[in-house]
Formats: sequence, C-alpha cells, structure tokens
Amino acid sequence: MTKSARQQFYRKASAVTLLAFLGFARPTFGTIRYRISVAHPEEHIFHVVLHVDTRENEKVLTVALPAWDALYQIRDFAYRVRDVRAFESGPQKVLLKAQKVDKQTWQISNPGSAAGDLIIEYSIEWDSPGPFSSQLNGHHAFMNLAEILMYVPDRRTEDAAISFDSLPDSWKTICELPAGKEANSYTAPTYDALVDAPVEAGKFDEFEFDSGGAHFRAVVDAVSYYKPSLEGALKRIGAYQSQLMGGLPFKEFTFIIHVGSYSETGSGGGMEHMNSTAIAAGSMEGVIYVAAHELFHVWNVKRIRPQSLEPVDRTKEQYTRALWFAEGVTDTYQNYTLLRTGLWSKEAFYEDLAGQVCDLQSRPARLWQSAEESSLDAWFEKYDFYNRPDRSIWYYNKGQILGVLLDIAIRDATDNRKSLDDVFRLMNDEFARQGRFYDDHEAVPAAVVKVSGKDFSEFFARYVFGTAEIPYDTFFSSAGLAFKIETFRTADLGFWAAKTLNGLAVSAVESGGKAEAAGVREGDILLEINGQAFPPRITEWLRDRSPGERVRLRIRRGGEEKEFTYALGMQSDNHCRITEAPHPSDGQQRIRDGLLRGSTD
Repeated sequence: MTKSARQQFYRKASAVTLLAFLGFARPTFGTIRYRISVAHPEEHIFHVVLHVDTRENEKVLTVALPAWDALYQIRDFAYRVRDVRAFESGPQKVLLKAQKVDKQTWQISNPGSAAGDLIIEYSIEWDSPGPFSSQLNGHHAFMNLAEILMYVPDRRTEDAAISFDSLPDSWKTICELPAGKEANSYTAPTYDALVDAPVEAGKFDEFEFDSGGAHFRAVVDAVSYYKPSLEGALKRIGAYQSQLMGGLPFKEFTFIIHVGSYSETGSGGGMEHMNSTAIAAGSMEGVIYVAAHELFHVWNVKRIRPQSLEPVDRTKEQYTRALWFAEGVTDTYQNYTLLRTGLWSKEAFYEDLAGQVCDLQSRPARLWQSAEESSLDAWFEKYDFYNRPDRSIWYYNKGQILGVLLDIAIRDATDNRKSLDDVFRLMNDEFARQGRFYDDHEAVPAAVVKVSGKDFSEFFARYVFGTAEIPYDTFFSSAGLAFKIETFRTADLGFWAAKTLNGLAVSAVESGGKAEAAGVREGDILLEINGQAFPPRITEWLRDRSPGERVRLRIRRGGEEKEFTYALGMQSDNHCRITEAPHPSDGQQRIRDGLLRGSTD
C-alpha cells in the first residue's frame, strides 16, 4: 500500500570492490534478499529465507513482521510464524541466537560483529482466500508479501530482491516488478515497493493488451471465462480513466483475477497496489465492477495520497480522516466509469445510487457519526458490534453519495463549466505529480474552492465533517433528477447475524427486544427457524413475514442445542428511487447530461 517503482535492480559491485581494496568500510546500503519455497503446497506453509548484509559493529540485528496490511485491521501476521532460526553465513553456517522480544519482533545476536551475511529462516502458514490475505494450496499460491516477509525496521529503503523455488513443474509466477536474473525472481528499490506488488503462482491463464497509452497484463484463475468480453471491458475502463486524468501514471499494469465462490464466503473484493491489483469475485460481472474501482485507485490513494498514510507504519494503527474521499469517492468514479463507458445503463447507475442513499438512511448512526469519523474508526470494522446500523456508518457508502452530490453542487455553482473531474485533475497536478501528500482535512475543500471559485465551507461542515441530514431533493433537483423515498414496516428478528468459522452466528442482539427477552444471546450458532434450515438471505425471508408473527428458533450454544419461541418485532424498510424529471430546465438538463457523460460546457 505504499510507493512502488519501475527501476531495474542493480548493485554497485565494482564500487564495493574498490572501496574494500582501499581499506574503506563497506557501504551501509546493500540488497536484502528473500527466497520463498513453496515445496509441498498442500501443507499451506511458505518457507522463507532472508539474507541481510550486516554492518560493522552491528551486534544485534532487529527484524519484524508487519502487524497489518491490505485491510485497516491489526491482524498480527506473526502469530502464523514458526521455526525462526538465524545463522552466520559461511561454510559452517553457525547458529545464532534469535530471540523474540514482542509479538512481531525478533533480535538476532551477531557475536562476531563483523560485516557479513546473516541468514534468517522461518516458516509461515497461509491458506486464506481473497485479495486481502495470502494463500498456498495444491491449486495455486497468492501472496501479499507484507503478510509473509520480515523486514529490518531501519533499512526499509534498501534494495530488495526475491526469488521463488520448489514450484510445482507446471506453475509459473507473475508480479508487477522488474524481473531478476533468475527465473521466478524479482527486484525492487525498497521493502515497501517489494511488498506493494502481490504475486500469483500457479497454472493461471493470462493475456495482454494496450489501453490508454499503457500496457496491461491480466492473470485469470477461473474455471471458464469469455476472454473477449473481459478484455474489452478492461480496455474501455483503462481508456476512459486515462482520458479523464490526462494519461495513466504507469507504463505497465497487472490485473490478478480470481473467480470463484468468493461472494459466498465473504472473501471477495479488490486490493489496490501501485501498478497492479488483485481481484476476487463470484462472476465476471463482479470482476469488471471491482476493476473500475481498483484502477481509479492508482490515482486516488496510491498517488493522490493523504499525508496521514505516509510514511507507512507497519507496527500499529495508522489513522486517517480521508477514507470517505480515498475509498468512498473512488466508488463514485467506479460507477462513473461503468456508466460513461457504456458498461452500465443510466438506469443501473440511478438504481445503485438510490440503493446507497437508502443504506445510509437506514443507519441511525448517520445522525452522530460523520464521514470523517467513520474514516478514523475504520480500525473498528473487524468487530461485528461496531458494524450495527445504530453504531456506525460506512465511509464507502456515504463517501460515494457525497462524491455525486459534490459533483452536482460544483456543476450547479459554475453553470456546468466545472466538475469534480476538475478537482481530481487539480489534485493530481498539485500533489501526485509533485510527489506531495495532501492534508486529510483541508486539501479537498481547498481544491473544490480553487476549481469552482465558490465557497463550499457549508457543504463540508454539514455533510463531511458534520452529521446534518442531507437534503437529497435539493441536490438531485439541480441535475434534473427526482428523488423519492418510501418507508415500509417489515418484520424484525431482533438480532443481527454474521458468518463465522462455526457457521452463521448471532453477532449482536437488540437491547430490550423480544429475541433478547426470549433468551437469544450473542455467539449463538443459528441452526433452524420454524423447523427449516436457517435461510442464508434472511432479509428476503423476512419480507414474507409480518410483525408479531411467532417464530421458533433453534440454536447451538457451546455443545448444547436450545430452542426459543417469540414474536417478530417491527422495523422500517426504506425503498429509494431516482428518476429523471420529465421537464428539466435548460440548466438542469445540461448538468444531468454532464454528470452522465463526464462533460462540461
């Protein structure tokens, strides 16, 4: 998730030799080398060997494994590590003391204290599907390297090199980094650049194409797929976003695509990287949807980047107020891309936007948690209780809505002469292309003012930094759109459910509700309702029920099964619609057309 580079790996061997001949100390910057063995992939264990050139009088070498990567969650990858050993390089391979000093850090004693090569070996187990984790099995290997590779904390800026061995005969590797001299090897100018390039190994299909002035590679792991359709969609996405932003910021980009039961397991989605992305989805339609989001990330968050995320601190939480913009408004541009390339109809765009509004309006927490606060609280998302509608909103959801409304407001304030597109192009020029990072709180409002020439302080104070209810009718009317929300009363179970390793379980129980009174508790495994298997789509099941209807719930708690009977409660269910106003004014029509086409007057 940090800065990557396209330079070729090299070492100044001649300079090192000359300095050694003249009696000078060796340079402090060397190459930190990694080797990963995937022998016996069915065991799910990556065997890692790390070579570090130590410095003169360096009595202790500290190495660590990141505590987080890919998700804003402390996941403590070190709990997967075992068999950490260290050696002094040489014919005898002298064993050194490797002492663990905290949950993610080890110290290696170097008794000779002479400059030389230390070797650190360890194993780490991974078999988790999806783009946010790593996986090794008999089918393939997918690696988010920050979840696997230890680093030397004060030497992350040194050259890095990695190679893969013991691959099954039919496997190959792909990674968006310069190739090394050996097969299945890659180089990077820093540790951060190395781990920002995921690796796929296996018997995948692949194809290449050019779009938007850059070369793309697509790696596809799927039972079957129609290549012309996927390639055509990816080409259109690349060409449109290149035109939007004035050119792609790379010469080469890699899509790593997995298609399978990721939607069912909750492990699907996409993960952005500087010059690549990893995508997991249940269908090719899902892949295309995510690809439009992930490619826009090469600007928004990877290069147009909030200051709070730099430099990356891999040891603890790293807080930012800007995720509503970095992720939520990227969702806005994901949908703009699909709409403006013809991959979506305008009706699909309206339907999705209306659904997002309904989702936000169904969460009571919108009245006290702002988009900025939701961004700061991203680290709570691993807790089911936090995700309850009365506890939090989601920066993706509100950010996507704010992106569209801000775009309409800019167009309205400038008679459709400027748009949110211009804000992104300005921020790309002033931050990304200058190698600068933006202030989380102040930069976006400042860019909007600079583009529009108007005061937008009230918009940000009320809807981004604050929790004022959004007047949707007012905003949508400016674009010749009509907004309608209808509220229906539906049955309510009185608890929330989430998938766990043991099955579908109660994640939280409504305080004071009928389920709680009946005895339902958080953590109960849901087995049956009314004598039938508990439905995977409980919302659809509830649509056919009425408040007050009695239900019989069977659960497992510990090793014991229990049954509860109680009456369903009542909840409000919103249905939102966005349609085109039948008789828009000239100004409304131009703003609506500009929004749909990505154009200005």
